Parts: sequence; structure tokens; C-alpha cells
Amino acid sequence: MIQVQSIDGLLLREMVLAGAALLEKNREAVDALNVFPVPDGDTGTNMSLTMASATREINSKEFIRADEAAEALSKGALRGARGNSGVITSQLYRGFAKALKGVEKITPVDFAAALQRGAETAYKAVMKPKEGTILTVARTIAEDAVRQAQLAPNDYDALFTVILQSGDAILKRTPEMLPVLKQAGVVDAGGYGLLLIYTGYAAVLRGESIESVAAEQEAAQAEQFVDDHEAIEEFKFAYHTAFALTHIKDTVQESDIDHFRRRLNRIGDMVQLEPAEGGYQVHVHTSDPGRVLQYGTEMGELEEVDIKNLMDIQRAREEAEAAAHAQEPPKPYGMVSVSLGEGFSSILKDLQVDAIVEGGQTMNPSIEDLQKAIDSVNAETIFVFPNNGNIVLAAQQAAELSEKNVVVIPTKNVAMGIAAAVAFQPDLDAEENAARMEEAAQRVRTGTITYAVRDSEFEDMHINEGDIIGLHNGKVAFKASNVHDVAIELVKTIVTEDDGLITVYYGADTKEEDAQALGAEIGEMCPDCDVEVHPGGQPLYYYLIAVE
Repeated sequence: MIQVQSIDGLLLREMVLAGAALLEKNREAVDALNVFPVPDGDTGTNMSLTMASATREINSKEFIRADEAAEALSKGALRGARGNSGVITSQLYRGFAKALKGVEKITPVDFAAALQRGAETAYKAVMKPKEGTILTVARTIAEDAVRQAQLAPNDYDALFTVILQSGDAILKRTPEMLPVLKQAGVVDAGGYGLLLIYTGYAAVLRGESIESVAAEQEAAQAEQFVDDHEAIEEFKFAYHTAFALTHIKDTVQESDIDHFRRRLNRIGDMVQLEPAEGGYQVHVHTSDPGRVLQYGTEMGELEEVDIKNLMDIQRAREEAEAAAHAQEPPKPYGMVSVSLGEGFSSILKDLQVDAIVEGGQTMNPSIEDLQKAIDSVNAETIFVFPNNGNIVLAAQQAAELSEKNVVVIPTKNVAMGIAAAVAFQPDLDAEENAARMEEAAQRVRTGTITYAVRDSEFEDMHINEGDIIGLHNGKVAFKASNVHDVAIELVKTIVTEDDGLITVYYGADTKEEDAQALGAEIGEMCPDCDVEVHPGGQPLYYYLIAVE
């Protein structure tokens, strides 16, 4: 029974710590729910790391006032947000904190209103919100919480009873909203992670231990797995691989089974490893079925081996879609973008870019490559983001060759392309959109960090082969023996008092922990700016730092 009627900064901190701890305890279970073929598909890990950053910030000092604690929570979550789920979680806390400005102690009415503001903020952060995700779970819980708080303005016990019941009910309904969840027999991973956080909140208010709450969560049973290939929008891996693992060797322990599951997750998706009579039923989509079979024989014997080529299904589906697409009326607008790096491509796709052309600084796409991408988009007007000064002319040539209305926005890097895509408004005409996107792109100032491939002289600077060099808007501005020093000098040069957002995109050769540490340091240097760190995946360039 919850006795408190208000929550101050210290109690809010304990609630957040408990929510983060419960999420971390169930991190692998949340990860296991992922069914979407995206690079940052470890929802539990991403959310847990986001919450870890939030807890570090809220632990940085004793916040007595609730609004100060909430602001610290928001700042920490935003600073450490990872993946789509982490970013959405950070936006939930950002709205939560905004609703609590000036609030010393949180009443049930305040708490419910803050949940609702958080859900609204998260929805606005997503270009095209999809129902059946963490967004739906957050919004539904908030709506029910507001209604309950109006009925009992001073009753936290009733409020959290409704919050957890509402979350459980809407979470169970997510497979009805997203066919891929129903096909996999799972609920939405992000929604489950959010409910774990709220369950941790309630545990603190009710004086319960996290261990007992975790045990209750683990007792929940998933729906039966059905491998319905038609329900999967796009196959990330080439082969359906399934078999019965029988006659398990005497030396195999439970830890070996867990290790087997982790190995499967590293080389595939749609992983199922379920106990069955005499052993286990194994299922995975992978591009290396031979390795899966090898892993299996290390632990037992294989029976009923079933391997199907998913690419045959994919090709047949694409041919059918292409035929149907040719008959569909064109949509008003489409977007094509050049990208080099898995992280950048993922961000652009999330921004509803229709076609991605692989290429960049060391691999400029041809006019034909660009033209094919333009022709693949069934739209009346198509905006093209070259994202490199050396590709703008080719893009303009491809536009002239196309029979469609093609508008090239002369973006010189992917950060400018992302800003342009964000500025797009479907209710404006093509000319207005082009002006908006070009203006947004031009507002972005960038710094990039790479290494010198030969000795050279630039203005008064002597550069040796192997030096780490920093380029400001395409011109060499700094050199040093290490990446960190160049990055800091670039930030000092680029950032002005009028800026509000610094985005650090780290490359394929940069460790994530190094990028996060750099982001944290930049955040301390520029306290008036929001700092975001995202994987760009670009080769050769350690970082691309964008300021706006």
C-alpha cells in the first residue's frame, strides 16, 4: 500500500534507480523480444544504457526539489540515449521534466500530467509514429493515469495500480497492432522495457524489493512462436534454419545453452531456442546456416533439419510489389539520399527517405546510380540530398535526365541531409519545401576528424602523414596526435552562444565508449546545448560533429 501523497527529488531519484535496476535485470529478456531488422535492435540494452546515463546524472548531487531532479534525469537520458528506443525514452523524460518546472513536490495529478507531457513529446520526436510500439504504451498509460488522478487527486496507490494495469493491458495488445509482433509471438520490446521502469517506481513507493518484482516479471509467458514468413516485411538474413537438437551431451550445462542462444543472436535474428521432448527446438534466420548447424553439433545431435532460402521469397515479393507499384498513382513527394555508413542510413530511413544510395567521400555514386534511385521512387516531386560536395553535380545531372520533377538540395555532408529531411513538411508545396530544406541544411555547421595520408602544407600548417586532422566546413583547421584533442578544438571553434544542439556521429573505426565519453565532455563544455551521440558508421572519418 502506497502511503505517500507527494514525491520530492530524493524519492524520485530512488524510483528512477529502481526502474533502471529492474530494466537492467531484465535487459536480455527485453533484447530477446526484438524482431525488427534494424542495426540498433537491442532494445533492452539501448534502453538500459540510456537509463544508466540518466541515473548517473540524477546521482550527481542531492536534488531536494522534484523539478531539479527531473531536469537532471532528462539531461542524463538525452545525453546517453542509444538507438530508437533510447531516444524515445529520453524524449519521455524530456517532456516529463518540462511538465514539472516549478514543482517542488509531485502530487498524483502532477505525476499523471507529466507522464502525458512526456508521451506527447516523444510522439512529436518521431517523424511517423507507429502504433503498437513504446509510444502507444506510453500514451495509453498516461491517458489512463490522468483520468485516475482526476478521480483521486491524492491517491498514489490507486494511480500506480492503474498505471501498471493499463501498461500490462496495452502491452498485450501490441501484437494486434503490429503483425510482425504477432508473427513472432512477442510483445513490443520498448513497451515492455517502459513497463519495467514503471514497475520499479511502484516497488519503491510500496516498499517492495526489486528481486521479488523481477521474479514476478520473469513468470510472464510469451505467446507461441509461429514462423510466418509472409508477416515479415523485410528479411535481414538469407536462410530460415530450424532443427531439433536431441541427445544432449552429458557435459552440456545450462550456461552452454545460454551461450548457444547468444551465438545465434550474433549471427541472425528471429532466434528461438525452446525446450522440447528430448532436447530443444532451434530456429533462426541467418546468412550462415552451416555455422548454426556446427554450433548445434557441439552440444548434441540434429534431427528434422529444415533450411529455406528466404531470398527467393523476398525476390518474389519485390517483383509483385514492383508490379503493383507501377500501377499505383504517384505520391506527392519522395526523398533520395546518399549515405555511407549503416548508422547514417538508418537515421535517414527513419526520416522517411525513400531510397538510399550507397556512396560518399571515397566512393562517389555515378549518375546512373542516382538516376536508378530517383526512378525507383513513385512520386511527383523528388528531393535529392547528395550529402557531399563532389556528388552535387552528378545529382544535378541525374535530375536533368529524369522525366520526373527532381529538386537537388545541395547538401555537402550527411548531417546537412538529415537536417534537410527533418525540415520537410508534406502540406507545403515543392518550392516552399525546397526553401525550408535548403535553409535548414545551411544552418548546420560541421567538423570532421580524419587522418592525413601524406605530408602536406596547408596555409601556415605543416601536416605529417598519420597526423589526426580536423576539418571545419571542409577546410583543415587543426592537427594533433590524437582524436580527442582535435575534437575538443573543433567544438570550441564551431559552437556559438546561439547554438542549441550538438550531434556527434562516430565512425566505423571509433569505439562507442570513446564516443560517449567525448559526448559527455562536450556536454560539460557546452551546458546550454543538448548533446546527442549517434553511430554514423562512416569509414575513414572518426567523427562528424554537427552544430545548429
